[in-house]
Amino acid sequence: MIDLIPYVRARYTAKAYDPARKVPASHIEQLRELVRLAPSSVNSQPWHFIVASTDEGKRRIAKAAHGPFAYNAPKIINASHMFVLCTRHTLTDAHLNAVLEQEIRDGRFSTPEAQQTRRASLYSYANGHRYTRRDAQMWMEKQTYIALGFLLLGAAQLELDATPIEGFDSAVLNQELGLPERGFVGNVLVSVGYHGADDFNAKEPKSRLSADALFTDI
Repeated sequence: MIDLIPYVRARYTAKAYDPARKVPASHIEQLRELVRLAPSSVNSQPWHFIVASTDEGKRRIAKAAHGPFAYNAPKIINASHMFVLCTRHTLTDAHLNAVLEQEIRDGRFSTPEAQQTRRASLYSYANGHRYTRRDAQMWMEKQTYIALGFLLLGAAQLELDATPIEGFDSAVLNQELGLPERGFVGNVLVSVGYHGADDFNAKEPKSRLSADALFTDI
């Protein structure tokens, strides 16, 4: 049995990276596959992932870490890789149909009736958020953060350091990466690499509320 707890206890949010250390390509491929395979409500997959491995790519992302967010720029520049987790700007029928078509290619439906039932379920959830609750953007962003959790846990199991970053200028990032033209917005950045000697957080004890405060058994 795999014990995940040691990895979770050992992981922390790195505050500084060693620019000389690069993550093996095989590890990055595993992280890419983890986020691709992450679950989402009704398999909606309303996301897109940008991975920067080059200095130029990281510099482009770091343009969004200016002004009050300048403290995050070194985490972007010095990390081995950067992941940009993006969410669809709108939930379109074209995207929903693409999801259904992929499921057909993957052989998920044994009968035409099963396919129609699946289509009705997908559109029921999507339309509920698009037209009834009118919270489709928030709903889609929640799905993207599920992928974020998979990415952070996967990095810990690969003994990599990772830093989720929400402190950036989203307008600058979106423009620099041309996200609006592609129908996406950037939600969260994740630095991946190996922490540097000046990472103060590496020496700090982990602090979480107690289990008694967080759990109720019924």
